[in-house]
Formats: sequence, structure tokens, C-alpha cells
Amino acid sequence: MRIPNKLTGAILGLGGILMTACASAPAPAEEAAAVAKGYILAEIEVKNPEPYKEYLAVVTPMVAAFGGTYVVRAGQAEAREGAEPAGRMVVLEFPSLAAARAFYDSPEYAQVKHFRTDNAVSRLIIMEGAAP
Repeated sequence: MRIPNKLTGAILGLGGILMTACASAPAPAEEAAAVAKGYILAEIEVKNPEPYKEYLAVVTPMVAAFGGTYVVRAGQAEAREGAEPAGRMVVLEFPSLAAARAFYDSPEYAQVKHFRTDNAVSRLIIMEGAAP
């Protein structure tokens, strides 16, 4: 797979993300305090599949570096009320709302976000989960 030069730079930037994520890991006392999880919900209608696949290859390790995991990743979705989803549905879970925001607002993600927006029509929502 050929990755565009801008994506190559983003991949190299992952080292910095991993170091930052490890350095900012909560201390054991902080882990004891229950914190609601943070979520990014996305509805994504992919227009150009090949460049979008390259975006996914770069963004997936970025999500993990911020403590995020994919809960839903483009599986089957059907509307029971309202309009059908325009495309794939994605749900990312993070340790907290702050972690979800930190991922989305990070300089590293800012460098690659346009590969999604240039190749798909998206709606993203960041939200806090239910209190533990």
C-alpha cells in the first residue's frame, strides 16, 4: 500500500503520541476514582475508499495511543426510527471525555484529519458516557 507523504509524516509522529500517552498515564490513586468514559460517535459516508483505507491505517494506532478502542467499526446498522445512516457507523471509546477530546484536538490528528474529510462526508459527536 502506498501511503502519501503527509501520511508518512503522521506515522512518524506516532512515536511522540505514544510517549505522551505513556507519560500522562494516571497514577494508581487516580485510577481508583471512577470516571465516565468518553465516546466519539461517527457517521461516515466514504466517497473515495482507497485513500480512506490509508487514513484508517494511520488513525487506528493514534486512537490506541490515546487509550481509545473501537466499539463499533462499520458493522451492519439499521434504523428503527428516523433516517437510515448515510454510511458506516463508528463508535470509539476512551477512558474519559477529556481523553476523547485530547485525541480529536491533538496536533497529530489535525495533520491527518483532512484525509478523512477530503474522502468522506462525516458527522462526529464527542460525548460523555453514563456515570459509573
